[in-house]
Amino acid sequence: MAETFSHRSVLLDECIEGLAIKPEGVYVDGTAGGGGHSYHIAKRLTTGRLIAIDRDEAAIAAATARLSPFSERATVYRSNFSEVAAVLDDLGIDTIDGMLLDLGVSSYQLDTAERGFSYQADAPLDMRMDRRNEKTAYTVVNTYSEEALKNILFTYGEERFSARIARKIVQAREIAPIATTKELSDLIKSAMPAAAREGGHHPAKRSFQAIRIEVNGELDAIVPALKGAMARLNRGGRLAVITFHSLEDRIVKQAFAEMAEGCTCPKSLPICVCGHKPVAKIITRKPILPSAEELAENPRSRSAKLRVAEKL
Repeated sequence: MAETFSHRSVLLDECIEGLAIKPEGVYVDGTAGGGGHSYHIAKRLTTGRLIAIDRDEAAIAAATARLSPFSERATVYRSNFSEVAAVLDDLGIDTIDGMLLDLGVSSYQLDTAERGFSYQADAPLDMRMDRRNEKTAYTVVNTYSEEALKNILFTYGEERFSARIARKIVQAREIAPIATTKELSDLIKSAMPAAAREGGHHPAKRSFQAIRIEVNGELDAIVPALKGAMARLNRGGRLAVITFHSLEDRIVKQAFAEMAEGCTCPKSLPICVCGHKPVAKIITRKPILPSAEELAENPRSRSAKLRVAEKL
């Protein structure tokens, strides 16, 4: 399976530059995927160390193979990136010099039909990044209440027809369970007004994103990962995060802003009584976007944004 796992490393040069890699440093790639970013981090280390984390067993196999030339300084570890502190504790590592998170779904996951991530193939409703987890897209679609489905589609997918789609799903599953990605995609499409089905994104894109986020608890993992990493960074260490939609980007932007915030006392107070000091400075005031060349080579990078913060 390792040889079939492919994922183009989005904003690769920008990530490497953003991390400001020191040859003797300790780095974490919290989303190893196929090992693309990890490979280029490990390549720049001499006496340093890389910890590559992923929760997908196929990614673990692929990253292990990709990093085999650097086996003496690269460790591949199966876990959720939100558990970075526990991973470092398990490996006996106190502090690190940088961490990278690429929050996108890998090309492998999208292109492997049986994983159930894509609305463009017919497959069982799965969408699990970690197949040890019990909750699947089938669970969400067939057991969640109409209200819960509506809220998920609206909140995580920013889908304006969330109420119509949730109603359609509930009506359909009363007759028979919705078992495949094609069934769900067709249902979503049928629930939307004709004008909304024309042009632009696939009608099911936002709903599939929303269900995938719910299945994998994606948004819930971001803040614990950022806080866990920042707490373990050495002074001057960097935290680099690639996001792919506005919900993720908003969470990262807000978390970085809070880390960089100093005194929060009202302006009317003559002295600071809150004692709040910034723990980081933001390196990227505006997110870094893919170049025209990268967009031409990899259209899937079009929504990528990179933000970087540095430990004070």
